[in-house]
Amino acid sequence: MSLPNGYESFQAAGELLRALAAPLRIAVVTELAAGPRCVHELVDATGAPQPLVSQHLRVLKGAGVVRGQRRGREIAYSLADEHVAHIVADAVSHAREPEPVGRAAAAVVDTVVAGEGS
Repeated sequence: MSLPNGYESFQAAGELLRALAAPLRIAVVTELAAGPRCVHELVDATGAPQPLVSQHLRVLKGAGVVRGQRRGREIAYSLADEHVAHIVADAVSHAREPEPVGRAAAAVVDTVVAGEGS
């Protein structure tokens, strides 16, 4: 079986989206879109415990979403690529939109097809 052209790009996009698939990681990326932050600043901004923020930073760093630069005794984290900030901002903006009629209608159709609407 041959894979469609560009499948590797789809696979890489899937890996990026998996790395972003946690609300705290989305919040961290949103904070980093404004500029570099140290862990304690991210803890203050998100309200999450320091070990949890550090764990999520490791995931984001492993996925190539963020990078760290030593500042004395601290590490300042920043986005490795500004495209990620746009992806997250668009996703958050989309999530804040009222539910479109199309999605509501699809839910009704799914309910009727499943036999729950009879």
